[in-house]
Amino acid sequence: MNRRLKIVGIVVAVLIVIVIAIPFFIDANAFRPKLESELTTALGRQATVGNLSLSLLLGGVTADNISIADDPAFSKTPFVQAKSLKVGVELLPLIFSKTLNVTDLTLNQPEINLVHSQEGDKWNFSSLGNSSATAAPAPTPGSSSSTPSFSVGKLNVSDGRITVSRAGSGQQPRVYDKVEIEVKNFSLTSSFPFQMSANLPAGGSLKLDGNAGPIDANNAAHTPLQAKVTIKQANLAASGFIDPAAGISGIADFDGTVASDGHLAKTSGTLKTEKLQVVKKGAPAGKPVEVLYTVTHDIVKQTGVLSQGEIKMGNAVAHITGTYDAHDPTTTVNLKLEGQGLPVDDLEAVLPAVGVILPSGSRLKGGTLALNFTIVGPVDKTVTAGTVRMENAALANFNLGSKLSAISALSGKGAAQQQKDTVIQTFSSNVRVAPEGTRAENINLVVPSLLTATGAGTVSPSNALDFKMKADNIPFVISGTTSDPKFLPDVKGMAGSLLQDALGGNKPGQQKSPLGGLSGMFKKKP
Repeated sequence: MNRRLKIVGIVVAVLIVIVIAIPFFIDANAFRPKLESELTTALGRQATVGNLSLSLLLGGVTADNISIADDPAFSKTPFVQAKSLKVGVELLPLIFSKTLNVTDLTLNQPEINLVHSQEGDKWNFSSLGNSSATAAPAPTPGSSSSTPSFSVGKLNVSDGRITVSRAGSGQQPRVYDKVEIEVKNFSLTSSFPFQMSANLPAGGSLKLDGNAGPIDANNAAHTPLQAKVTIKQANLAASGFIDPAAGISGIADFDGTVASDGHLAKTSGTLKTEKLQVVKKGAPAGKPVEVLYTVTHDIVKQTGVLSQGEIKMGNAVAHITGTYDAHDPTTTVNLKLEGQGLPVDDLEAVLPAVGVILPSGSRLKGGTLALNFTIVGPVDKTVTAGTVRMENAALANFNLGSKLSAISALSGKGAAQQQKDTVIQTFSSNVRVAPEGTRAENINLVVPSLLTATGAGTVSPSNALDFKMKADNIPFVISGTTSDPKFLPDVKGMAGSLLQDALGGNKPGQQKSPLGGLSGMFKKKP
């Protein structure tokens, strides 16, 4: 028994000595030209590696200082730089015949630079796998110039960093940290499963789980893809998922899917946002907003169709559909936003997000809102135009009667100054919102027992008011700001009406002269 143990011990010791000694007899750097050649051929880019070292305990070869060239049309700096590349190999062929059979690749701490062309669908990785783009030696006679049949059992990226930018753009590049990618049965010519995770710019995380491939030999950006997408706590303004020129911000979670055949990509899912802000001059919404959508994106034309869009704010549901064009540096849109019977109570907290500022201390409550708008133009200069109608609502903590006391006196009516809230039976208007300000036409406001007002006016980008209105045949103006409006009789308008009456008199069918209301102020007491 002791003899057998001694024999086993000797065999184990010999094996340990062999494991320790083999790296001294095998110069791993002798495989560097083959490794560089295979990587260069597979990627269609010049690939270089530093020192190679063999580790039988780790089961492979480690290469230091990896560099992969960029597409010269984009940059002369490397497309990828990595601290090291671990190459898993079949040990027996390596030991006995010095044949390098790669089983897995792990890229450690790579810096990957992704650059989108200024126009079109080209990326600096579009030519990956295209042997015509490489600086490698020309194929030998009789060899095929088609896509190389490179494959590997496992392909991993560990602790990477991806920087995404657009050529010719003044926008800051977006940086995605802690990138982890795991690919199984990778092949250039067939589909393969993959998983990816990353930290998003300004916080949040991204996860993809699905299948990709085969790699499009003419444009890698056209590679088919199907994946489940999970995004947590993304900063909408910094994540890169929305054109930053749009001025949209907030924190969002997303659960959905993406499916691409290489030419058309369809994405759908649910986006849940907190602190949503839609316009630059707005403020974060006080309640969550949920968006269910389906988009079909043309990868070649860089255009898309929003075929389904439901915006949920509590029990209020609005619908948005339309198209966009992202091939220029600034995305342009042509959208339609529509909602009927929207509960005002659910909308009130979202008004700041779209730049609507109510008088200080007031809030809308009760009633319903209907809207029908088009949103057209570059996302940084969109023009929103359409109609809005509100019914049976109230502007709480705002006494319109006291604000209109002077006008009520001119009309011969007493102001309802005792009412704390302003009850609105109906309010409707045609509205146009543009970078130069907001224009409201055909205003029709009915406040029971107080007035029926009509008119038009503007709100400047700084929220200054300039409205010319008429209530019970008395002209008045609204000035000040949206948070502190001022209601004053329009003396100039009254004078014009008086002059017109004096010159032409009242004709059948004409409105009554403002003198009728003014006369009540000058009647002698009996």
